[in-house]
Amino acid sequence: RRNFDPDYVYCLTRPPAVYRGNPFQIEVGLAFGGSLPGDELAGLYRFANRVPLQYEQSACAMTKAVITSPWKNYELNQSRGALPSAPLAIMIHMASVWVPFTSESKKAVAHYDIIIKEMRLALMTVGRKLSLHLRKQKREIEAERKRAYIEKYIPQIGVALQELLELSDPIRKKTESQLSGILGRSRK
Repeated sequence: RRNFDPDYVYCLTRPPAVYRGNPFQIEVGLAFGGSLPGDELAGLYRFANRVPLQYEQSACAMTKAVITSPWKNYELNQSRGALPSAPLAIMIHMASVWVPFTSESKKAVAHYDIIIKEMRLALMTVGRKLSLHLRKQKREIEAERKRAYIEKYIPQIGVALQELLELSDPIRKKTESQLSGILGRSRK
């Protein structure tokens, strides 16, 4: 077990679906950022009826659903045929009265189209939520960068106004503080 303190966490439970007359439900959780390694592949944690699936990850339908999801659309890097590369942990849980395992050893969930489809839909939903979070972060960083750039020139604007309008030093300083206040209000 790794300890990590993610910046963003989102969980989703899909409505129940039916496979061969047996209902099943998919739950997906996603944790992003924090102390998770950013240069490695995302961690995938698979569960079936609250039991962790620790072996045969590549043979599991959950892995296939994660690999075939369009992570690039959600601001994450992904090589073809691989998990996304990001500080990300993905948890997938399948709850059902009959989980279709690949073998009697119950190490992986079998590849059935309806099951993979439900998993992909849940993954795409949490991916959209994550992309909203990441885009908001990028906007805030860009706005702060622009604000710092403009703040750098407020003293020069004050000096130029003082020369053009023949203002006294106290009025110039007041004008600079008013410009800083306007900048602060306009960037919120």
